[in-house]
Amino acid sequence: MKNKKYEAILGWFAANRPVAESELRFRNPYELLVCVMLSAQCTDKRINLVTPALFARFPNAASLAQGSVEEILSYIKSVSYPNSKAAHLKGMAEKLVADFGGEVPDDREALQTLPGVGRKTANVVTSVLWDAPVIAVDTHVFRVARRLGLSRGKDVLAVEKDLTAGIPAEIRPKAHHWLLLHGRYTCTAQRPQCSECGLAPWCDRALGKFKD
Repeated sequence: MKNKKYEAILGWFAANRPVAESELRFRNPYELLVCVMLSAQCTDKRINLVTPALFARFPNAASLAQGSVEEILSYIKSVSYPNSKAAHLKGMAEKLVADFGGEVPDDREALQTLPGVGRKTANVVTSVLWDAPVIAVDTHVFRVARRLGLSRGKDVLAVEKDLTAGIPAEIRPKAHHWLLLHGRYTCTAQRPQCSECGLAPWCDRALGKFKD
């Protein structure tokens, strides 16, 4: 039954959401990494407002590594948790320069050695940049996967494992954005638009089989 559910839901997304990609604005791996680090518990819209000036001042890892935490903070003070993010950005840049020649590594494990870069961030970066067959689970993906019945995992790692097992490797990068964008615009946390959702026939929450 779960395999049929996955097939039905993924088929609906493929037919109705053929284009699904990151809404963060970036021009290279360095910029994407910074954007994803900043986006934790913050909207992509806010990050896209902040980063043009930040990247004009710090166009690469070398320049960011040389900046002070205080100056970095001055560019990102409107995002969530700006103090810790400013420190993480500087630490990330310093290690990127020292250990990787200033280039963002394409290996998930290597990425996670950078300050402020956890599993979710590493999954997003490798998925978006190099189509790595991984699933990044943020709050949107976690909520949507559980509501639809694709996972009953109690934490993000459990949900990631279920989604990885149920979604074919070749579409995992796109599937991540299918679920994320569905959670951002349709299956919202407070007032999900169930009456307008094409996935309602397969959704455990809509069918009364699951409560948040």
